[in-house]
Amino acid sequence: MIKVMIQSIPKNNIVDSVYEQMLSKILDGSWPEESKLPSEFELTDLFSVSRTSIRSAVQKLRDLGIIYTKHGMGSFVSKNLNKNKILNINQPIMHLSQEEFTDMMVFRQTVEFKCIELAAINANEQDILAIEEALNRMLINKNDYKKYSQADLDFHIAIIEASHNKIFINIIHTIKDVYYYYLEELNRVLGITLESIEAHIKVFMAIKEHDVITAKLSLDNAMKTNVVAINKLKEEV
Repeated sequence: MIKVMIQSIPKNNIVDSVYEQMLSKILDGSWPEESKLPSEFELTDLFSVSRTSIRSAVQKLRDLGIIYTKHGMGSFVSKNLNKNKILNINQPIMHLSQEEFTDMMVFRQTVEFKCIELAAINANEQDILAIEEALNRMLINKNDYKKYSQADLDFHIAIIEASHNKIFINIIHTIKDVYYYYLEELNRVLGITLESIEAHIKVFMAIKEHDVITAKLSLDNAMKTNVVAINKLKEEV
């Protein structure tokens, strides 16, 4: 395996840092065209990060056509790369695979819809305040997608906790890291839109007013908008 110098990875931007260092090694010829990349295990050890971070960085390189994967053989650097075009790429890439995105959508449609219904029925004054506090942080941080995403996660967790269903609450806390990554990717790639903010406000107001139908409809419309935007983005890549 070709030896490469690896810089320390900032904890707040792991995937992008790994991607940029891998791209740099491809562009400077350290990993030449048609050469085989180190295995996922070797990359994990090389960068001292999780396999999930490596997979996301590799997926981004693959989405951009910089590398390609042969089943059972690994990933390879593409040939005849247009380095100037690569350096000028501005199109955001979704690091979640289509399967991962779909799986999370199904989870939300199955679990979160029911939790919103229960929250609209069961939410008490403390629950309403917790949801509102997270919503306010979303509004304050609408120009910082990472802080916005954390507040977004807290907003949805507060709704699930307002359902007062212990099983749903335990589930969301078990997968909250995965859920955060999903939300962060949506907010990073699609941007924090006025439509998204308004949808969260509508959900909050519906729960506050114990309006089950409007709460579920607001979430459903927001999710459908995300699906359309993601599909359009993938067509443009």
